[in-house]
Amino acid sequence: MDIEYLLLLQRFRESINNALTPFMENFSLFAVTYLIMIPVFIYWVVDKRKGLYTLVSYYLCCGFNAMLKLTVCAYRPWIRDARVLPAGDAIRTATGYSFPSGHTTTAGPIYGGLAVSAWSWKKWLSVILVFLALLTGFSQNYLGVHTPQDVFTGLFESALWLFVAAKLFSYIEKHPEKENIFLLISFIIGWLGIIYITLKPYPMDYVDGKLLVDPQKMMNDGYGDICLLIAFPVARFIEKKWIRFEHAGFKWPNLLLGVAGLVPLFLMIKFMKAPLDGLLGSHWGHFAYSFIVVLYCIALWPIVIKAVGKGKR
Repeated sequence: MDIEYLLLLQRFRESINNALTPFMENFSLFAVTYLIMIPVFIYWVVDKRKGLYTLVSYYLCCGFNAMLKLTVCAYRPWIRDARVLPAGDAIRTATGYSFPSGHTTTAGPIYGGLAVSAWSWKKWLSVILVFLALLTGFSQNYLGVHTPQDVFTGLFESALWLFVAAKLFSYIEKHPEKENIFLLISFIIGWLGIIYITLKPYPMDYVDGKLLVDPQKMMNDGYGDICLLIAFPVARFIEKKWIRFEHAGFKWPNLLLGVAGLVPLFLMIKFMKAPLDGLLGSHWGHFAYSFIVVLYCIALWPIVIKAVGKGKR
C-alpha cells in the first residue's frame, strides 16, 4: 500500500512534467540546512526561552531519531521496489536509512516549536508553521524518498519531543537546581548512543557481489545527530555558568547584531562539513561539525551579544 501511494505520486509528477519537483526539493533542503537559523535568531535576539525551547526540542528529536533509524535499518523505497524512481536529485541527497524520515524529524520540532511559541501571539502564524511541517513531510513522499510510515512516525516523534521539552522546561523553571542533572543525563545518553551505533550489527545484503547499502555511510548522519545530545549540555552549561546572556531585544541595533551572527553560522552550514569530514573522517567529521555549530549558537555568539549588545535592549 505504501509503495502504491508513492507510485501514485510518481505518476502525478510525470503527468505534470515534474513542474513541482524543484520546489519540493528546495523546500525540503531548506528544512535540513538553513531552517535552524530561525530559532537561533529568536534565541539570540527575540526571546531566549522560546528560542531555546525550539532548539532543545530539535536536538532531542534528531538525536533519538538517529538511534531509532539505525536500529530499524529500513531500506529506502527504491531499494525495496525498483518501480519507485525518486525525483530530481533526491536519490543522491537522501542519506541514511529510511525509517523514520530525518527531514520530518528536523522540520517537525523546529516548525512545531515556533508554532507553540507563536500561539499566544499570532495563532494564524502557528497554523502556517504547522502546515509547513506537514508539507515538509509530504515532500518526502512526493519526491519518492520516504514512505508514509516514515513521515507519520517522524511527525509523531516531533510532537512527542515538543511535549517532552515543554514538560522539562516547566519542571526546570520550578526546580532550576535540577537542570544540571538533565544535562548530564543527555550527555551520557549521547555517548552511549554513539557507542551503540558504532558497535551494533547492521544488515549486510549483497546484490551481484556488491553491498546493497553500506552501513558505514548510513552512520554518518547518526554521528552528527546524536552529537546534538552531547554538544547541547556542554554548550548550555558553559552559557548558564559563565555567560548568562539575555536576548538582545527587538530593536534595530540588536536585530543587526543577530543578523551579523547568522553570517558565520550560514558559512559554517554551507562550507564546514566537508573539510571536517576530510580531516577527521566522515563519522567524526559529522560529529565535530554538529558540536561546533551547537557551541557557536548556544554559547559563543551569546558572548558577543552580551558584550556588544549590553544596554541596547
